[in-house]
Amino acid sequence: MSDSAVRVRFCPSPTGNPHVGMVRTALFNWAYAHHTGGTFVFRIEDTDSARDSEESYEALLGALEWLGLTWDEGPVVGGAYGPYRQSERMRDGLYAGVADQLLRAGFAYRCYCSPEELDERRERAMAEKRAPGYDGHCRALTALQVADYEAQGRKPVVRFRMPETDSTWDDLVRGPITFAADQVPDYVLVRANGEPLYTLVNPVDDALMRITHVLRGEDLLSSTPRQLALYGALAQIGVSDGTTPRFGHLPYVMGEGNRKLSKRDPESSLQWYRDEGYLPEALLNYLALLGWSMGEDREFFGKDEMAAAFTLDRVSPNPARFDLKKCTAINGDWIRALTPEDLAQRIIPFLVRAGAILDPPSESDLEVLTAAVPLIQERLETLGQAVGMVAFLLVPDDRFVRDAADVSAVLTADAQPVLAAAQAALAALDDWRAEHIERELRAALIEGLGLKPKVAFGPVRVAVTGRRISPPLFESLEILGKGRTLDRLATAGAS
Repeated sequence: MSDSAVRVRFCPSPTGNPHVGMVRTALFNWAYAHHTGGTFVFRIEDTDSARDSEESYEALLGALEWLGLTWDEGPVVGGAYGPYRQSERMRDGLYAGVADQLLRAGFAYRCYCSPEELDERRERAMAEKRAPGYDGHCRALTALQVADYEAQGRKPVVRFRMPETDSTWDDLVRGPITFAADQVPDYVLVRANGEPLYTLVNPVDDALMRITHVLRGEDLLSSTPRQLALYGALAQIGVSDGTTPRFGHLPYVMGEGNRKLSKRDPESSLQWYRDEGYLPEALLNYLALLGWSMGEDREFFGKDEMAAAFTLDRVSPNPARFDLKKCTAINGDWIRALTPEDLAQRIIPFLVRAGAILDPPSESDLEVLTAAVPLIQERLETLGQAVGMVAFLLVPDDRFVRDAADVSAVLTADAQPVLAAAQAALAALDDWRAEHIERELRAALIEGLGLKPKVAFGPVRVAVTGRRISPPLFESLEILGKGRTLDRLATAGAS
């Protein structure tokens, strides 16, 4: 098969918020498609009516768009094998028709076993130290037995008839893998209420959409023998062209305590990273390192660079540990790589959300922000941190609030002479530039009052910025302006 024929898919279910493990799967598929010149298919697996939601569907679209993982076929963009939402395909009767074909051809059968009977036989098997999977009770029912079950009002599920042979494949990440036949019992394709399960719809859509490579999480490895068998059956009944995808199972992403990262872990939520102000470029950069290596010890790269270098032989089968500190450090590197103009634009939504500026911002606010960004760019690890660093420059004076703890610690009675001296020195200053502001304050506070710099400038910083930690003081005062600086010194001295 030529590289140009590669077709991979990313097929999440719209349940809950997108998480970083899901994003890594999307990234690896996207990168492989772009590296090979193939096709990246985005498919929504929304046949579970009890759990799927339109809100989650929209969140998935928004997530891929925010990350810049554009798809060649799928929702919104369309394609030759649509529709790309399984709920729409199910309404057309597609999966019911395939299930009927499998039944008629003998690849599947109706199973009338009740949940209670299944539980009882499972417990008996475990007590006898036998495999606890389905025991094939309904594999060869007589017409009389079927009639009896039907008369009882039992509603059957549809089970796939697994071949009585071992299943072997050459995994693209893990190498040769074999499952013994007795490890993979017959499994359910269609619920008793007629609702098709993932076990049916996923391989059917892979077959109909001509998927050639399946890159997915290690947690799905045990289902691969079932899918391989179903692909073979689909080819024999004419549903597919006979192509069996090649599988590659990506390593687990581990969280704290050496356990698999769960949706319940705060650091797993993609929305959390967006809210905190992680850049999509940085998040993708870090996720690429979880199980894949660029080589040459490179850890800073964009998604296009990743795609150019992405080969499956560099994907590790070993679990990868999610390290939030390292992710944050990479985010800081990406922030420092932005132009000041780009960084300012990315900070704006966070300032709007905090109420520091209006949406859209005024021209004067944009000027202030553009001037302030170079002062904070080296200090930022996330975009959200910018709010605390620059909001004092932007909020109206009637909404300016100083941090209570910092006021209590710094603006003591001993600080009042410092504030008065600073106010007097700056009031006489005509050239309001940082170097002149620094010169006057040093002369008044360090030389005039004999103070050490920390004692001299600490009260001025808290009085004007509202915090003990701020961007460089003298440059901040220049941006804030003479009038507002003097007003804040006065109000701090009067408090």
